[in-house]
Formats: sequence, C-alpha cells, structure tokens
Amino acid sequence: MENARRRMAGWQRISFTSKLSQVFFNNDGHNRYEIFGQGRSGSDRLILLSLGLLNVVLLIAAVALGINCAKGREGSIHVSHSATTQLITELDYLRSNHSRVMEAEEEAKNALDRVRKNHVQLKVEIELQKTINDDYWRQIAALQAEKTKLQNNVSALEGTCGRCLPTWILHNSSCYYFSFIDTTNVPKTWPDSRADCITRGADLIVIDNQEEQKFMSGSIENLRGVQNVWDNGFWIGLTDTGTEGTWVWINNVTEVEQRYWMDGEPNDHGHHGEDCGVAVYSANNPWKTRFDANCQNRARHFVCEKKSG
Repeated sequence: MENARRRMAGWQRISFTSKLSQVFFNNDGHNRYEIFGQGRSGSDRLILLSLGLLNVVLLIAAVALGINCAKGREGSIHVSHSATTQLITELDYLRSNHSRVMEAEEEAKNALDRVRKNHVQLKVEIELQKTINDDYWRQIAALQAEKTKLQNNVSALEGTCGRCLPTWILHNSSCYYFSFIDTTNVPKTWPDSRADCITRGADLIVIDNQEEQKFMSGSIENLRGVQNVWDNGFWIGLTDTGTEGTWVWINNVTEVEQRYWMDGEPNDHGHHGEDCGVAVYSANNPWKTRFDANCQNRARHFVCEKKSG
C-alpha cells in the first residue's frame, strides 16, 4: 500500500473540468495515462468526435439489424400464416369433399335399395304376367280347338248341303253316323248300339244295294284303327235272332245275297249265339265284308243311318 502511495506521488494531477476524468503524468516523462476532456488540443476533440460517430453508426447498424430481424420474423410469420391458411383451406375442402362423398354414398345406397325393391317387384309382376300369359295361351288353344271344330262342322254342312247333322256323312239320300268318329261315343253291344241310333232319330244301317256296300266298305277302310280285321268290325242292322240262319234286316227285309259274307261265315261258331251281323273291311275281297258275332258278349263301334233332311 505504501509503495502505491509513493508511485502516485510521482504523478501530477491535472483537472480539466468537473465532468471529465483526471489525467496523471509521472515526473520522469516515460509513462503517461490521460483522459482527454475540454481544454485539450483539436486532435483530442477529433478522436472524441470519431468515437461518437462510431457509436452513432453502431447504433444505426444495430437498429437496422433489429428492423431486418423483425421483418424476417414478420415474413416468417407471414409465410407460416399463409401455409397454415392454405392447409386449413385444403382441410376444409377435404372435409367438404368427404361430406359430399358420404352424401353420395348414402344416396347410392338408397338408389341401390330402390333398384332392389324394383327388381323384386318386377319379378313378381313378371310371374303374374307369365301366369296371365299361360291363361291366355290356354284360352287361345281352347278357341283354336273350337275354331277347328266349327270349321269341321261347316265343312260337314257344306259337304252335306245342310241335309245332315255335323259328324254325319251324306251318301245319296241318306246320312250315316259312324260312332268311331265321335270320340265321346264308346263301343257298345248290338242292342245298345241300336238304341243309340234310335235316340239320334236313326237306326242301324241297312245295306240294300251294291253302291251302298261299296260306300260302307270304303268308309270302314278309312276308319279302321288296327290291322286285325276282327277288331275293326262295326255293328250293322242285320240279325237272325228270329230264326237261326235266316238273316233279316231291321226293316224286315230278308237278306238273300250271300256273296257279302266272308268265307266260312255266318257260322254261329259252335252254337254260341252269334246272331248279329258285323261289317269289316277286307283287303282281299271288298265284297266279302261280313261275319256273325254274339250280340251281347262284346262291345263294338256301330253305324247309324237315316234319311237326309
């Protein structure tokens, strides 16, 4: 501490102003520390002015740097805000699209449900229409059958000039009914066949000339259903129930022509009561077309005859 005091004693203190620091000089003139103030030379003032200007420049630079930093931060905030705004806009757009997509999906589901319901309803309507169409076709088939029947009746009437009933055949001045043609009529015994003819205003056929014999033979040829001649016979109005061996027509005319009987007929076949005449078609000889058979044991088709109207 003493040494410091001694060193300080070797310096002179000079005061410039009350506002400036002091400057000390040592007596030997080798070391000197000064704080310049008023009352010094112009170089000192220049130095002070330079320092002041430097401070001003530094202050301006600091202010400029601060402003630039603030602008940078503001720009960064602006860029960040723009990016955020764009992201929010895109998010809103995506949300809006998602809502529209959900609405479209819901609408598509509803449309699909409607289509399915319409499909089910359409299937029901198709089945109903099919049933209706089937009914129509059945009615059409029935009408066509009726039309065919009427056309046949018209043809028959035209062919007979209206002188014979439908399904009857006109030949010369007589109308003939072959039960084989009428599917509603079933084979019968000889007595039942005659009764059927009588209910129609006719009687079993009486063949009394060659032309009628030929007509009968040709008609049977067209109507025969099987090849066996014995199964294709038709009852005719000829019988020998009064006197065995004497064949009499139902109009009380005795048959004297023998050439129409088949070979070996009539034979009463073992005395089995073959008392009724049957007409068939014979390919070998169209004139030999008759044989005798039991009147009750077997049902056959028959031929009715009556005068034309």
